[in-house]
Amino acid sequence: MENQLKPAVYIIGAGPGDPDLLTIKAQKILASANTILYANSLVPQQILENVRPDAELIPTGNKTLEEIIPLMVDRVKANLAVVRLHSGDLSLYSAIHEQIQAFREAEIPFELIPGISAYQAAAAKLGVELTIPDLVQTIILTRISGNASKVPEKEELDTLATHQASLCLYLAARHVEAARAKLLQSYPPDTPVAICYRIGWLDEKIWLVTLDEMAKITISENLIRTTLYIISPALKSNLSETRSRLYHPEHFHLFRPEKPQKIS
Repeated sequence: MENQLKPAVYIIGAGPGDPDLLTIKAQKILASANTILYANSLVPQQILENVRPDAELIPTGNKTLEEIIPLMVDRVKANLAVVRLHSGDLSLYSAIHEQIQAFREAEIPFELIPGISAYQAAAAKLGVELTIPDLVQTIILTRISGNASKVPEKEELDTLATHQASLCLYLAARHVEAARAKLLQSYPPDTPVAICYRIGWLDEKIWLVTLDEMAKITISENLIRTTLYIISPALKSNLSETRSRLYHPEHFHLFRPEKPQKIS
C-alpha cells in the first residue's frame, strides 16, 4: 500500500476506546501511517485493527517523553508519516503541549486530529443531555489534585462545586473520598452520579448512584483508574416536564418566523 500521507506527526485523539467512535479522518490516517506510537495502557488494541500490515507499532506506556520524541522526529526526517495516538480527546489531559513544543523546536510538521471525550461517550450511553433548560446549562470538565499534577487553587473541586453544574470529574478514582467530601460542600447528598469505568472498552461498566454512595461503590468495585464521574442534576429520572424552547411552537427565529395573523 503506497503511503499518501505527507511526512509529519499526526497526533490523534483515539476517543474513549470504541473504534467506531474514531473520526473518519483518524481512521484514514491510521490506515496509511508508517509508524504508530500509542499509549498502550490507555488505548485498547482494537483501535489498531485496520492499520497497514507493515506499520511499525510502538507502545509507549513504559517510555518517557525524552525517549518518545526522538523516535518520532527521526522517522519524520526519514520521510515517514507518524501517528501519535492518545486516548480520549486531545484538548483534555492528553499531555500534548510539551510534544508540540518539541516538534516546533525540531521544525517537524504536525497536525492535531480531535477525538470524542469520555464524558461525551458516557452521556450517550446514559441516554442523557447534560444541559437541561431551567435546571443546568453549564458543563465543567475538571480533575482533582493528585501526586503527579496539582490543580490551581482557584480551580479546586470545592470551588467549582458551588456552581452545582454538570461536573465531569476525570482522574479522581484514587482520590474519591477526598473528591466526595469536596463535592458534598455544595451538592446535595442525593445528587445523581454516574460512575463510568472504561467507557468504550469491551469491559465497560456504569453505575448510577447518589453522591453519598460515590466513594463506597468506587472502593467496593476496586476502581483505581480509567474512571470518569459525572455529577449532575441532569441525571435525575423525573425530568419529563422539562422542555427546550428551541423547537417550541411559540418560539420564532430567522428560519421559523412568526406567521402573520389573519384579519377577518
